[in-house]
Amino acid sequence: MKNNTPQELNPDREIERLIDEVMSSSLTDEQYRKKMQRRKEVQEKRIAQALPEKGLIIVNTGNGKGKTTAALGMVLRSLGHGYKVAIVQFIKGSWEPSEKRVFSYWEDQIEFHAMGEGFTWETQDRDRDLDKASAAWQKSLEYIRNPDFHLVLLDEINIALKMAYLQVEEVLAGLAEKPANKHVILTGRGAPAALIERADLVTEMTLVKHPFRDQGVKAQPGIEY
Repeated sequence: MKNNTPQELNPDREIERLIDEVMSSSLTDEQYRKKMQRRKEVQEKRIAQALPEKGLIIVNTGNGKGKTTAALGMVLRSLGHGYKVAIVQFIKGSWEPSEKRVFSYWEDQIEFHAMGEGFTWETQDRDRDLDKASAAWQKSLEYIRNPDFHLVLLDEINIALKMAYLQVEEVLAGLAEKPANKHVILTGRGAPAALIERADLVTEMTLVKHPFRDQGVKAQPGIEY
């Protein structure tokens, strides 16, 4: 039977093994130093072999809070690098989020379209919701195809997919049209399996506790909007 040497191990597994080992209180200072040095070597090798650049399809989903917030962090970083960014909101159109006011400071780099009319239980008009989702998707396609925009955020589009206001096949076809170096973020709970399969980066926010559900606390400025 062939034994795996450190060089033959899967890098992720080796890093996990090294982390487990350095957590042991029985290591001497020298043993600790050697294991951390090995971890540094493995990580540097992975970085050296990585692709220098690739436009990513990013999905933030799950029942927990923070999907849009995490996406807006990426928007802020892109603006800091001088890139052009587009945001299309599919559901939260009835809100006037503070983020929109903050991003007005970068009005030469960002375009923001709130094209929904609120949550589905507020509109109570499926045909109008379908029309609004379709219009938001057509606007999204303009930015997805436009090479001048480095990042496109499709906020709450997963809700539109879950409610069948949009078909996942048409969204996947549209994503296939993006330039190779463009990043697209799709947020909202209930992301369909086909979108998750296509995405390069998927994060699922898990709900553990929530002040509204558990304590009856309303949405607050600076936290939810």
